[in-house]
Amino acid sequence: MPTDLERVLDYHERTAHRPGRYAASLGYLDWDTQPNPFRLYDGAERSPLPRVHPHVSEDSPTWADLFRAAGPAPAALDLDLLGSLCFHAFALSAWKQAGASRWSLRVNPSSGNLHPTEVYLLAGPLAGLSQAPGLYHYTPLLHGLERRAALDARAWQALGFPGLLVGLSSIVWREAWKYGERAFRYCNHDVGHALAALALSAALHGWRAVLVDPLPDARLAALLGLGDLGRGVEAEHPECLVALLPRDAPLALDASAVLELAPSTLEGRPNQLSEGHHEWPILPEVAAATASAAATPRPWPPPASPRACDLDVPAAPLVRRRRSAVAMDGRTGITAAAFYDMFERTLPGGLPFSALPWRPAVDLALMVHRVQGVEPGLYLLVREPDRAARWRAALPDASWRAPPGCPAGLPLVSLREGDVRRHAALVSCAQDIAADGAFAVAMFVDLRAELEREGPAHYRRLYWETGAIGQQLYLEAEALGIAATGIGCFFDQPTRHLLGLPEADDLRSLYHFTVGGRVDDPRLRTLDAYDHLDRP
Repeated sequence: MPTDLERVLDYHERTAHRPGRYAASLGYLDWDTQPNPFRLYDGAERSPLPRVHPHVSEDSPTWADLFRAAGPAPAALDLDLLGSLCFHAFALSAWKQAGASRWSLRVNPSSGNLHPTEVYLLAGPLAGLSQAPGLYHYTPLLHGLERRAALDARAWQALGFPGLLVGLSSIVWREAWKYGERAFRYCNHDVGHALAALALSAALHGWRAVLVDPLPDARLAALLGLGDLGRGVEAEHPECLVALLPRDAPLALDASAVLELAPSTLEGRPNQLSEGHHEWPILPEVAAATASAAATPRPWPPPASPRACDLDVPAAPLVRRRRSAVAMDGRTGITAAAFYDMFERTLPGGLPFSALPWRPAVDLALMVHRVQGVEPGLYLLVREPDRAARWRAALPDASWRAPPGCPAGLPLVSLREGDVRRHAALVSCAQDIAADGAFAVAMFVDLRAELEREGPAHYRRLYWETGAIGQQLYLEAEALGIAATGIGCFFDQPTRHLLGLPEADDLRSLYHFTVGGRVDDPRLRTLDAYDHLDRP
């Protein structure tokens, strides 16, 4: 019988796209079974949340403020904070309309805009919400909370925790409806985007976010009230728990005591998402293979060290206007200074990566097209110094030169120079968007080595790290007045061939990304995110 590690590695190979043979999916969109993008709990008590906070405006704080040592002062824990945290991390950001078709966008990105990620909050007594601690589901459709359960007041008080706990889960069916067997990968990209969105929203309010890790799925499911939602095609899988607390407050949290908060009685019935389904048996299998806690618990990380940022663009509207570009113009570039600054803030330690308490696993292969002062070609950013020798051994013929003007603290090197636009498009499932931006990125991990060291559950976390990097790149691009988009469809082996990696090497790309000048579709109208609530 295969081990969990073997199951995970087999799943990864099975769901790799290859030219002429894509990972298994229906191959078309069955509109009759399209999932509802909004989970609602019928019968649960609902409480609307504020959308504004007195310390967060259209002008202040700025994007640069979030990365400074003297960042925003910590906001008080109240209903305004709760509402603003969700509004700047998980809420609707707009509606788009084309003819009679209308669909929503959210602050946190999602593969195919399908949004498998659900959000739960555990909070103590809060004026305007409840006199007792409780478990709540956040609904972006209503920008409100649905009360799922009361929590034991003594157990909550015994935690001695001055903040909030946020749980994330995935409804894999929402992605599988379109992407079939590859859906598990995309769900975990989205968890990473959501984690980074939450960490940056916390920073906006002078708070910080830290993953409570590791936690086994079964215990986390009970804590988030998902016990009855873990079966069937519409199963909702627990992913992670995040501690939110004031920026300078020490984090002392007993994870086992947190799990003891699990409620015994739940309120509300989850809505059905689809009238019909297509089952993909490999998806619950890989979920089960990654359900145990990671092998090595780690101490809580200290507050993040700031990284320099000169982009004094207002942060609140920036995080809410983020959009995934559907096409790039093939002309827009960026300066070398902006390029280097952007990638300095993808390095571990600072925001939002301070939320992830494991050794950074993801390195970045860059396909540079239009960066003024940097020659087009292939570049490599090794985000963990201990892996540099591993890469050098795998790519002995690379040039390994730092590009001109590259800061000493940015470990970016050239592999080879030359026009790689056509190659960037071809390895990204022949999508021109990877060639038409200023640059494209392939996010690599040493897959087998990481899983053998940390355990099969780390497979999810590798994708979370790529999603967090993607979220940072999204917002850096928006701060520069350009755009970005994640690319989940790419060819695994041709991407490795492009770099020159040996056939049997275990370095694998998990996510592609591109940044450049957005091409807008004039046929689309943009509507206010909460117009449906504000109309009389």
